[in-house]
Formats: sequence, structure tokens, C-alpha cells
Amino acid sequence: MKLDELTTESRNAASKNIDQLSTLEMVKIINQEDQKIALAVEKVLPVLAQAIDQAAERYQNGGRLIYCGAGTSGRLGTLDAIELTPTYSVSPDKAFGLIAGGKEAMFHAVEGAEDSKELAEADLKKCNLTDKDVIIAVAASGRTPYAIGALEYGEKVDALTIAVTCNEASEMNRLAAIGIAPVVGPEVITGSTRMKAGTAQKMVLNMFSTGIMIKVGNVYQNLMVNVQPTNEKLIQRSIQIIHEATGVEQTTAQEYLSLAHNHVAEAIVMIQGQIGLADAQALLNQHNRRISDVLSEIG
Repeated sequence: MKLDELTTESRNAASKNIDQLSTLEMVKIINQEDQKIALAVEKVLPVLAQAIDQAAERYQNGGRLIYCGAGTSGRLGTLDAIELTPTYSVSPDKAFGLIAGGKEAMFHAVEGAEDSKELAEADLKKCNLTDKDVIIAVAASGRTPYAIGALEYGEKVDALTIAVTCNEASEMNRLAAIGIAPVVGPEVITGSTRMKAGTAQKMVLNMFSTGIMIKVGNVYQNLMVNVQPTNEKLIQRSIQIIHEATGVEQTTAQEYLSLAHNHVAEAIVMIQGQIGLADAQALLNQHNRRISDVLSEIG
């Protein structure tokens, strides 16, 4: 598909005179266009749910979440992976991003890197990609060679391949086992896909990774029970989570957090079941760390 045939590259009639408007009129147009994003994402929720279910199953069975992309899309994928560590205690080797051009490309443009399918394959081979893993290839256009290369190599090794694009008729959407393509329409600034397309991709990735974390037991009710209390803010958040989940006083929540060696889920089960740490750990392991299932068993 040629560049000028892509929805993400077409001109937006609503913003053709944006350079002549007042600042307030300018931001109103941007805001009006941004309001279309959530509606576009709503249309792909069924396929997004399918992606979450299949990815969660592989992740639960030892697979990894590997995000691949270039430029803004690559950075968005990498950001989604990185944030799972402090939020849900996901090991960095269980969820990570590969960006065309390597780590340097997170902060500086690496010219030409996105144009290489072979580079994506080489990066995935270094990671020892297996059929347990999940590839999430991200590219607004759906035609970025690095992202396409990731999908093609993923298919070779029977990894689950997922594409996140903003062009439904793209090559990536066709190649992936599951294609998620919220069509947000032309950008306010022609081709500036860090805007609507980037926002749509961030929304999809937020739901994708959060959905997986819920499925694998890192969320109880709507609380982050696998948070890493690595600083004062997160320690206080952990205490508050225990308090919210169990109703005990903050001081009691703090005591149990300490008894549970800073593991929030264990502390909640210890309080609710009136059991010790070893029993709480055993029950959580038996029930894939899903607190709701543990509490149903112990009454």
C-alpha cells in the first residue's frame, strides 16, 4: 500500500487552515479530533479481548510479552512493557520492548533502522524467541518493515503474533494472527501519527497489558496487589491497598505487609483467612495467585 493511500497519511479537511487560527481555535480542533479516538478503539474491543485471552494464556504458561516497533510506536510499546515492573512486579525479562535501532532509539532517531526486516529477526533471535512467547508489533501505518519482520519471524516459530496499527487494510493487520486496528482517521497535522494514532495505540496497549495482569492474578477487585513497594510512595500505596481490600486499620495493614515480606497479595490472604505466610503463599500458588479464588476456597 502506497503512503498516500493510508488513512493515517491523508489530509484532514477540518484542520487545513489551522496555521491561520487563534490558539484557542487551534486547540479546539485538536480536541475535537481527539474525541474520535475512544470511539475508534471501542470498535476493536472484541478483537482486543481475544488478544488479551490468548496472550494471558501464553504468559501464564511461561511465555513473554515482546513489543516490537520503530519510532513513536516502538517507544509506546517499550513504555508499556517497562511500566509493568513497578506496577505489577513483572520481571523485565518477562515483558520488554525491542525498538528498531536499539536502546539509543528511545531517545534519538536512528535513521534507516525501521526499514530492516532482517534487523527485527536478528533482535528476536538474540532473545531466543519461542512458541510460548507473544509478539506485539506496533506501527501506526501498518507497513513498517521492522514491525513486519517481527511478525514474520514470530510466525516462523509459532509465537502468538499481534499487530497494533491504525490502518485496517495494512500488511501488518493481514500478517498477524490477531490484528487490532482502531481507525482514527487523518491527523490534524498530516502524517503526524504521534497524535491521534499514537494516542489510540497507547489506549489499546494500556487495555491489553492491564487485561493480562487482571487475568493472571495481579489485580484483586480493582487493586494492584502485585505492586513493588520499592520507594516510600509505593510502600504507602501498598498499605492503602491492604487497608482497602480488608478493612483493617493502616497500622495493622503495615504490620501485615512486613509479616508478608512486602508482598501485598500474601498480606491480604493472611488477614482475610487468618492464616500464616506459608499457608497464604501455598494457597496463592494453587490458585494462580488469584485472591478471589483463594478467598472463595477458604470461605
